[in-house]
Amino acid sequence: MKQLMFLFAAVCLSAAVQAQDAIQPAAKGVTYGEGTTKKGAVNVAKMEKTVLAGGSYTGKVTATVTEVCLEKGCWMRVDKGNGETMTVRFKDYGFFMPKDIVGKTVVLEGEAKQKEVSVQQQRHYAEDAGKSKEEIEKINTPKKETQFIASGVLVIK
Repeated sequence: MKQLMFLFAAVCLSAAVQAQDAIQPAAKGVTYGEGTTKKGAVNVAKMEKTVLAGGSYTGKVTATVTEVCLEKGCWMRVDKGNGETMTVRFKDYGFFMPKDIVGKTVVLEGEAKQKEVSVQQQRHYAEDAGKSKEEIEKINTPKKETQFIASGVLVIK
């Protein structure tokens, strides 16, 4: 019985690893999560104005990916067009991004809000991004930023 349970656990673990490796490469037209379309998408600057004025934004945003979690694709950052980036996470960790998505233009569908990001969380993101120990140690104050929780992502170029 123990051998059967061990075999079952090994098969489940193997399937989980295979599923992660099977994330479809980023290419025009590929969708992740619930998917979305370009129709009605606004640029990040317009979304940011809405968030700062009203506290949140629900809808679609077009942006270029600048960084992705190198561990498993569980977050990414997109260019805000002003030299800053916005962190994007995925609803209920229901899907992940491929590591080749950096540089691609995407449509995100979901909700954006202003959040305070703790030092610990900033350092965690920096580790996931492969930053050096010195860069990580320089992070020593919380910061406010707009964060986006995406239910779907579409690669448009």
